[in-house]
Amino acid sequence: MRVFVAATIVLVFSLVGVASALAEGDPERGAGHFALCVACHGPGGEGMTVLNSPASGGQDYAYVVRQIQNFRSGLRGTHADDLFGQQMRPMAMVLPDEQAVEDVAAYIQTLPIPDPPTTVEGNAVSGKALYESTCIACHGESAQGLTLTEAPRLSRQHDWYLVRQLENFRAGVRGTHPSDLGGAPMRGMAQILETDEQVRDVVSYIASLEYVPGS
Repeated sequence: MRVFVAATIVLVFSLVGVASALAEGDPERGAGHFALCVACHGPGGEGMTVLNSPASGGQDYAYVVRQIQNFRSGLRGTHADDLFGQQMRPMAMVLPDEQAVEDVAAYIQTLPIPDPPTTVEGNAVSGKALYESTCIACHGESAQGLTLTEAPRLSRQHDWYLVRQLENFRAGVRGTHPSDLGGAPMRGMAQILETDEQVRDVVSYIASLEYVPGS
């Protein structure tokens, strides 16, 4: 059953990718727009735990575009329990137009991949089995992210942020908007992780992986 679900997710993300194909942004213009992001995400996109902001540096261009668009349109950051998403949404809306979204995403992709510290305690051995049954089809063997599925890189992301987003998907805080075609299948996979312990285990496994370039 999980294999079927994973194959379905790959198909859905492929269709999303076709529908959201964008012209490449200009990283030089994007650097100017990124000045808006530095206060929370850091000058290198390394993220800041104290401000609950994830690492963005080096993240996949198409994924960043889609998430900024989601915040701007209300697909993210409008749920009553998504307090940090509510903070991100008005910042995304400051970008003047879609070209600015593409430009800042292009700049973010040029930033170095962060290497945040480990903060979540879990069983990485148990997490490996969970990752292989729920995450690998979309995010790749090394959590490097896959262009085909427009799934983001998870490796070298803040582990506490991964825990929070899995909890948000499980609880319906994220991925329940009817127009969130990318979030809906992710919510289904997150719900396979039935306990908080399983969430911590899979995140601990992701944190243990060595970074490899995306594909």
